[in-house]
Amino acid sequence: MTASFVVETTDAQGSARAAVLHTAHGPIETPAFAPVASQGSVKGLTHDRVAALGAQLILCNSFHLFLRPGADAIARLGGLHRFISWTRPILTDSGGFQIYSLAPLAKVRTEGVAFASHLDGTKLFLTPEDVVDIQLKLGSDIAMALDYFVPGPAPEAKVREAADVTARWARRARAHVLGRAAGTQLWGITQGGTEPELRRRSTEELVELDFDGYAVGGLGLGEARSQRRDVLALSDSLLPRDRPRYLMGMGYPEDILEAIDRGIDLFDCVLPTRNARNGSLFTRRGVIVIKNRKYAEDPRPIDEDCGCSTCRSYSRAYLRHLFERSEIAAAELNTIHNLHFYLDFFRKIRQSIQSHSFQRFKLDYEESTIKDGRP
Repeated sequence: MTASFVVETTDAQGSARAAVLHTAHGPIETPAFAPVASQGSVKGLTHDRVAALGAQLILCNSFHLFLRPGADAIARLGGLHRFISWTRPILTDSGGFQIYSLAPLAKVRTEGVAFASHLDGTKLFLTPEDVVDIQLKLGSDIAMALDYFVPGPAPEAKVREAADVTARWARRARAHVLGRAAGTQLWGITQGGTEPELRRRSTEELVELDFDGYAVGGLGLGEARSQRRDVLALSDSLLPRDRPRYLMGMGYPEDILEAIDRGIDLFDCVLPTRNARNGSLFTRRGVIVIKNRKYAEDPRPIDEDCGCSTCRSYSRAYLRHLFERSEIAAAELNTIHNLHFYLDFFRKIRQSIQSHSFQRFKLDYEESTIKDGRP
């Protein structure tokens, strides 16, 4: 299917845009952030709470769900939406990152990738077609083609190989899904590291395949911020304006603003939920590490300007107490705050684009945030 992506407002000074992406399970207003629910659950919260916080979609990982409980089992139970009781859009990652990170002895071949399960050592082999079929069985709204990446810095020959393999696999995935993916969009992932010509070639090859959307892959893995900005600017100039763009796994607010300024529409990251469980709480003025002793008798909320239920009801002192005692409520209350912070941050970004004030919003955020993160 062809993605229905409608750009409503664009920034006159950059490439930021406010748009609506229509999916089988409802619209997504972009720029948007997808909380990570790798195993079908956003850690620390029920799905009704995630929806109440304003999440328009979540990201599930097809690799983890393929290993357990299995794509066939989920399909028999009515598909992923019914299985996890989530009625809004779902994006599924292809699992490429997990294969290479959890199975260090994974072998990339022309046909696909061979690896051993990190759970029990079972030898497995997945082709680009297999990865498409897994996501179709799950019933994803947005499915990602299998890609091959190498973490940087890496030799140019290795980056070139990854880009070439990704392009071959993308062609096979695109051909495999044609005419079979009612309700599921298939997005391609560009590679090429920080090498301009490799990145250009990878992007042009994937654009020729006419994917429903495009992810800029292989970033956030050790490159300098200036290199990342250059890659995003190049990608912005090459990717079609009428298709959504996705920056995978990028989560710090200042990096998100830079990416949106270069035309990125969609983000996911474990940062807000993982940091919440570790006691690191986001505020407009920096990060609060709630375990610090100075909060032991602090009666203030995490952020006096925040409207989340945690900030409306609980003090820093109480949240520190819960965290120090390893109470389950600490993870829940901290996650509510951090996800509210991120989702509200994206709402304000979208509003600033719509009101033609994004550049001012971006500058104000950069100037007001305390970089050492200890408010």
